[in-house]
Amino acid sequence: MLALLAGLAALAPGTPAFADTTNPAMPVGFVDAETVAAGLVVDMRYYGAANFVGRPIAGYDEPVCLLTSDAATALARAQKHLQPLGLGLKAFDCYRPARAVNDFVRWAKDLDDQIRKPLHYPDVPKSELFQRGYIATRSGHSRGSTVDVTIVDLVTGQELDMGTVYDWFGPKASPTAHIVSRSARAHRLLLRLVMRDAGFQPYEQEWWHFTLNSEPYPDFYFDFPLRRSVTADKDR
Repeated sequence: MLALLAGLAALAPGTPAFADTTNPAMPVGFVDAETVAAGLVVDMRYYGAANFVGRPIAGYDEPVCLLTSDAATALARAQKHLQPLGLGLKAFDCYRPARAVNDFVRWAKDLDDQIRKPLHYPDVPKSELFQRGYIATRSGHSRGSTVDVTIVDLVTGQELDMGTVYDWFGPKASPTAHIVSRSARAHRLLLRLVMRDAGFQPYEQEWWHFTLNSEPYPDFYFDFPLRRSVTADKDR
């Protein structure tokens, strides 16, 4: 681990890099967000088959929301803002290993596999997912300070209507889209305001996607797998 951090410190500003994939340990500075953001609901969609690919994704060994400590603390602030309203956050995705992104890229290039098209990208040709910015060869999630979230009712556990499902590829997913209902627009605005107030920056193509403004690893892409049982080894 010390070698990893030393290598990180030596990087020139703005130089993207990937972590050493031979060490499966979660680096120092990452935490299980559920232990920081009390009441956070975790529904890691890429651990199972309820996602745009339709199967578990590489690197999601356990359904755990891992984030940098800074991002988890900010998420806790957003959660506290919602609780007086009887609302809370549900996380669909948090830290995402680089190997998972590579899995998405392989899937996107296989134009014969369109099983989940009716549910996630009915109006966008799969061949244009890269061009339109819905699939990329690198993801901010791999830096550990980006989250995909929605709002839930704390009593019923039901998600608020956001106008589209999570991971909808198309214009309706934009946070400011006017082609969804008034209530969905209001819910998106509430989520956006709460997350921005907590220190996150929204993504203009996806209502659920937020990145910490001052992320600790802005140019570093990690690839350790998601596991609760694997913790940071401070002696490495």
